[in-house]
Amino acid sequence: MLLSPRGPIATSRSSALPIAGLLLFSAMPLTFAVIRALQFMGLVEIMPPLAESVAVPVAIHIGGALIYATLGAFQFSTSLRRRWPSWHRRAGRLTFGAGMLVALSALWLTFGYATVSAGGILLAVLRVIVGSAMALSLAFGLASILSRDVARHREWMIRAYALGLGAATQMIILMIGEIVTGAPLGELARAVLMGIAWSINFATAEWIIRRARPSPRRGRDFGGAKSLA
Repeated sequence: MLLSPRGPIATSRSSALPIAGLLLFSAMPLTFAVIRALQFMGLVEIMPPLAESVAVPVAIHIGGALIYATLGAFQFSTSLRRRWPSWHRRAGRLTFGAGMLVALSALWLTFGYATVSAGGILLAVLRVIVGSAMALSLAFGLASILSRDVARHREWMIRAYALGLGAATQMIILMIGEIVTGAPLGELARAVLMGIAWSINFATAEWIIRRARPSPRRGRDFGGAKSLA
């Protein structure tokens, strides 16, 4: 049980709220992913059909995203990590594998969807950068935990998860863009707004990481108190 000034119930609630928020935030793109998966199985015909050349990477991307977004949200629960560390490790391995599938299939899809235009080239470049950054963040996160550097592990996983949830932010930003313009967005405008959405997620992750780091002053105070003990 976690020690908290507010008691165990408050601690559980504080862990549950971020999980619920992350699951709710990822629900929009995951809903479309489920619809696409049902379409693969021939159960629904709602979305436009996919070209055969991208069917395999899309299926990999959807499967990885469903696991990564849902299971990954629970990895940030302090109470779950403390109470069931073995579950956290096993779920972390699965989350890592799913995240890698998401990142690598996104790079694969980049070349399947790229168009020779200003917007198409910009979006392809952004997808390569983000997909590579997500894969590297996962790799650095794995290397950190193997070195028993828990703090660095957490930071890299926050970055990777934030980039992985870029689709959710993009849906909101693109929706706002179409409401403001009152018309469907062009390819270049969509690429720019999608880049802004990824930037928002990355900036938010860095803000969370830096906010959680102990300040130098706090460290000095702690060291001084420790020396006096």
